[in-house]
Amino acid sequence: MIEEHLESSNPYSNSNSIHEQLTLEQKFQIVTSVAEECIGENDLLNLLASKHQPVCYDGFEPSGQMHIAQGVMKTINVKKLISAGCHVKILIADWCAKLNNKMGGDLSKIETVGRYMIEIWKAIGMDLEGGKVEFLWSSKEINARADEYWPLVLDIALNNSVNKIISCSEIMGRIEKDELTAAQIIYPCMQCADIFFHKVDICQLGMDQRKVNVLAREYCDNIKRTSKPIILSHHMLPGLQGQDKMSKSDPSFSSIFMDDDEAKVIDKIKKAYCPPKIVEGNPCLDYIKYVVLPWFNEFTVERNVDNGGNKTYKSFEELVVDYESGQIHPGDLKPSLSKSLNKILEPVREHFKKNTYANNLQKSVKAYGVTKKDKHAKPKSVKACGVTKAMEAPAAEALKLLSVSESSNSNKDQLTLEQKFEIVKSVGEECIQENELRNLIAKKPIIFCYDGFEPSGRMHIAQGIMKTLNVNKLISADCRVKIWIADWFAKLNNKMGGDLGKIETVGRYMIEIWKAIGMDLGGGKVEFLWSSKEINARADEYWPLVLDIASNNSLNRIIRCSQIMGRSEKDELTAAQIIYPCMQCADIFFLKADICQLGMDQRKVNVLAREYCDVIKRKNKPIILSHHMLPGLQEGQEKMSKSDPSSSIFMDDEEAAVHEKIQKAFCPPKIVEQNPCLEYIQYIVLPWFNEFTVERGADNGGNKTFKSFEELVVDYESGELHPYDLKLALSKSLNTILQPVRELLRKDGIAKELSKCVKAYRITK
Repeated sequence: MIEEHLESSNPYSNSNSIHEQLTLEQKFQIVTSVAEECIGENDLLNLLASKHQPVCYDGFEPSGQMHIAQGVMKTINVKKLISAGCHVKILIADWCAKLNNKMGGDLSKIETVGRYMIEIWKAIGMDLEGGKVEFLWSSKEINARADEYWPLVLDIALNNSVNKIISCSEIMGRIEKDELTAAQIIYPCMQCADIFFHKVDICQLGMDQRKVNVLAREYCDNIKRTSKPIILSHHMLPGLQGQDKMSKSDPSFSSIFMDDDEAKVIDKIKKAYCPPKIVEGNPCLDYIKYVVLPWFNEFTVERNVDNGGNKTYKSFEELVVDYESGQIHPGDLKPSLSKSLNKILEPVREHFKKNTYANNLQKSVKAYGVTKKDKHAKPKSVKACGVTKAMEAPAAEALKLLSVSESSNSNKDQLTLEQKFEIVKSVGEECIQENELRNLIAKKPIIFCYDGFEPSGRMHIAQGIMKTLNVNKLISADCRVKIWIADWFAKLNNKMGGDLGKIETVGRYMIEIWKAIGMDLGGGKVEFLWSSKEINARADEYWPLVLDIASNNSLNRIIRCSQIMGRSEKDELTAAQIIYPCMQCADIFFLKADICQLGMDQRKVNVLAREYCDVIKRKNKPIILSHHMLPGLQEGQEKMSKSDPSSSIFMDDEEAAVHEKIQKAFCPPKIVEQNPCLEYIQYIVLPWFNEFTVERGADNGGNKTFKSFEELVVDYESGELHPYDLKLALSKSLNTILQPVRELLRKDGIAKELSKCVKAYRITK
């Protein structure tokens, strides 16, 4: 029916080939008629003049029954765009629907709703046979090209502040004051990425999606891209009671659905808000303007002769004149509107009566109900909901209880359970939970420990020596250690200016140093894993896991983890720095880690992983070993900082540089608390050599060797050991430890070149 009516009044509105006969101005007028606002009119003219088949992007969240704004208006707009020679890609945003808690976050239901909606568009007359309309499932498209998609999402997140992304929350049907989940920060970044991922020329979406489309144009400025997406923002059809837009969660009074029966449409329109002589904010007039007139190119009011008789309007302006004057009464307008809408919807009803497949979909969707936008609601977790295999099966696999059938090595027979427990526990300043650690060691022959680092510049001794000590301890207790080279994380945190080439160079340099310093890499028990490669290789497993973690945590909860990035909650974070903790939490499950062995500054995200286990009902929680954070050399520096070289001793420092830095270090006489020199002896020298020797002249007490830190403290607090003598001995010990690194960097060409590059890089905080 739509073909017949459009063709009768507009010779190019319903033809897939007639656009070749149109002038540029005609094409421009057809395309812009779709929108209430067009951003980039000059760009649109140039596009239509230069590109044979521009790509238009539209999309929707499958979220329940389809109302006429989605059904009829989208059909009208798509047919217009096709008639002007465009190719239309309609994205079925199933992942975004999950992130926004539609259908309770249940992907199997979301998929059913998506298929139901396609059946409606087929029935209503959307031209799906000519190959110029594509329906694309976002989950399938993303999984097919994950190595292209997710770096794009992350880059958009990196280029936008959290506050900027929150301002886009309207696209999800939220407001800025809502308590958002972390997933609802990822959502706008994904929607923005979709535009570039699908090589879109024109974004054709509702006015409520305008902000994220503008975000895409602004991103073009950031990346120096001259070809920006053109934005066509169409009118939002109001609810029947005058609400800003139709609401699926209020079916009785707000919306007319595409599969409503005739009586229901009549009843809803009869009860609709329609004040006499008032045009502004009158939903009935809006439906005539944006649905009936574009569909039929006319609107006929049927009346008794006593009331003026029938009258047909060819334009909305004609109707407005009569309505405002009182010549058309709501009592006459409403029955005519109901009749027109029912005429449009009749093919849909017929399709669902006669087509068994469509009918079954419809029954399922009506039975689901609609998830209201409860700001406290959270989507179902990966394990809790029924989902499509493409999205969730791998993620569920990542969360299975780990196997306890792996064979152990010979160390198992040499150490008692208690000895293993004490060795592993000694790595951490805190262990959460000790009883779980004992149980793990007793029951699992091969234990996987997770450690990681951001390649972010020269390596200081906290990273170099302490990590080597800890890794070697864990190996001695028969553990396997996976060291996560967090290159993508370094980019998200703007390390090395976000340059992945530099980040990779730094990562390779750091591995060379660990080799030189004596990390036990020969027995196959230590594995270095580059996050970008591992994630891309199993993207269909990794990203659903990240999104599920994000869905189950509020934005505020994730912001509290900002310490893991060297940030504070008061910093203005980028959206990428919200994604970062969700990714780091996912790493633990993705790598099948039993133990998280990281610094105290990473404690919050490790606790987040344990809390997530509660959400998904997983009993086997990762054990947290949080090691001590070595302070900076100067007074009050809580940890070494690469951006302040005077605060750190680097693994490739020359002997003289180490000596000079220690001589200038904060080391108050008789004071042990917050004394960095004493901490370096406690956490580096004594664990490395099992002793610390102070060399002095006989007049000053002579040489003395300390076998424990407690012995050293007694002498230092009493004043028997002076800072001057302690510093000389500390410098000598550190230089002895670091000498193999210097030798490597002098003799090995690859290591030498890597060190030269890293030293030349500027450190970004």
